[in-house]
Amino acid sequence: MGALNTLQRRKLSVSDFHRMGEAGILHEADRIELIDGELIQMAPIGVVHASKVNRLNRMLLRAVGNAANVSVQNPIALPPRDEPQPDIALLKARADDYLGGLPSAADVLLIVEVADTTLGYDRDIKIPLYARHGVAEVWLVDLRSEAVIIHRQPGAEGYRDVSTAAPGGVISPISLPHVQLDLAELWRT
Repeated sequence: MGALNTLQRRKLSVSDFHRMGEAGILHEADRIELIDGELIQMAPIGVVHASKVNRLNRMLLRAVGNAANVSVQNPIALPPRDEPQPDIALLKARADDYLGGLPSAADVLLIVEVADTTLGYDRDIKIPLYARHGVAEVWLVDLRSEAVIIHRQPGAEGYRDVSTAAPGGVISPISLPHVQLDLAELWRT
């Protein structure tokens, strides 16, 4: 194992990642994200996870209207070496619906990661990555404990404001305070 630690690794850039797709090496169905220059195979989506993403999508679409774009499991470009695919991203409204290019951290109003088997990865890898890139707010929906952990005030060391929403409470993104999501609706079966 010691020799493996001395090997020089080549990290991929976002443009390298896209060139791999253009060359046919990677395909949309591959479910791969680029995290810190490395290709990460995404976990299969389970039934409960898919259901909660669908419900959150419906709740956000209804609450947001035309004030923002709701993007489901689509990439966010975070150059130079990151292109995660969050479960949901609330994006600044744009007339072209981002046809001109992938959204960047400056376009993101809110990211929602839904986690069951991926809780550690989302909490320890993806959320700090979003903070380093200046994404203003991330909600981590923990399916196992039925909790929503709200992350705000990003910095190089992570989010400075982390709180857990009350189980039956109402939460709103800081960028769109009129958008209110009732957590009782999210957690009902």
